[in-house]
Amino acid sequence: MRKIACVITSRASYARIKTALQAINKHSDLELQLIAAASVLLEKYGNAVNVIERDGLNVLERVYMIVEGENPVTMAKSVGLGIIEITTALDNLKPDLVITIADRFETIATAIASSYLNIPLVHVQGGEITGSIDERVRHSITKLSDYHFVSNKTALERVVRMGEYIERVFITGCPSIDLAHKIMEEPDGFDPFQKYGGVGTILDIHKPYIILLQHPVTTEYAMAKEQMWRTLMAVYNTGIQCMVFWPNLDAGSDGTSKAIRTFREKFRDNTMHFFKNMPPEDFLRVVLSSACIVGNSSVAIRECSFMGVPAVTIGSRQHGRERGRNVIDVDCDTGQIADAINRQVSNGRYPGENIYGEGNAGKKIADLLATIPLTQKTRLAY
Repeated sequence: MRKIACVITSRASYARIKTALQAINKHSDLELQLIAAASVLLEKYGNAVNVIERDGLNVLERVYMIVEGENPVTMAKSVGLGIIEITTALDNLKPDLVITIADRFETIATAIASSYLNIPLVHVQGGEITGSIDERVRHSITKLSDYHFVSNKTALERVVRMGEYIERVFITGCPSIDLAHKIMEEPDGFDPFQKYGGVGTILDIHKPYIILLQHPVTTEYAMAKEQMWRTLMAVYNTGIQCMVFWPNLDAGSDGTSKAIRTFREKFRDNTMHFFKNMPPEDFLRVVLSSACIVGNSSVAIRECSFMGVPAVTIGSRQHGRERGRNVIDVDCDTGQIADAINRQVSNGRYPGENIYGEGNAGKKIADLLATIPLTQKTRLAY
């Protein structure tokens, strides 16, 4: 039986791989070795490890690797600490294959550790273009990886152009689209305020509401507070009720969080409710029912293109990423953001598009993991 290790470093990376983990767990020829690391272990970011365990997945190792500070220095130090601690975890588990996901700064620590331990590395979501440092991290992981499970043909072509063997690149789609497909097929209404608490005004979810999820841009981290403030003011100016979600762990997240807290204190009569975290399916349910998603999360680009949810994407964080007709791109300008929100709410639902998969990626990934050769690259394909 093949042992498959997967390192989950953030709530986003869990959503991006959840259905594959479930399929691996059920596969007769595979044994899942799950490692929880970085922000999924921190209460400040919603303690997402609890969600993972409630989903019936057994966490075998916990890696505490985050240096507090949310700036470029602490990000770099966290990667270094992650390499040390993830190496120890992998050495303890001795997996046959390691999975790493997308482009998070914590993720490259997994790739480096696995490569130097001579354990074949599988990269999910390689070959995509994004803004900021994330794209360089993603492509660096591609060069460290032995196998590539990509979302679409364009991503496959980019990976091959980087010199990777085409026979080691597989179009699986993105597992997060599996979740979007599931909730569209099996809608499950619930009261997010009763279930998850949060802080702020209780919204009328039967009336139009906005989802706001904005992360700091690593290369613009000093502007994170101001950028979030502009977005909050834009939403406030529309008068449309809104669910606001906490940012991720990138450099600048402290500034983004301060903007949220300051706004919440200054505008106590706002029609906003603030959440730290939700499990992936419930988050997508509230997104699906929303009138528009605003910010710079890849959810607006990936899952929302599949679900047809209108999106306003702000600034440079998602530059270059393939997007559907559901997206309007704007600068981080309060007036532009508010105008785009009003346009999107008026436009209503868009036709869904299968840019990042059709909803069956998890099973494809598990089946491939059971059959691909257990070998590392022996030469460059230049």
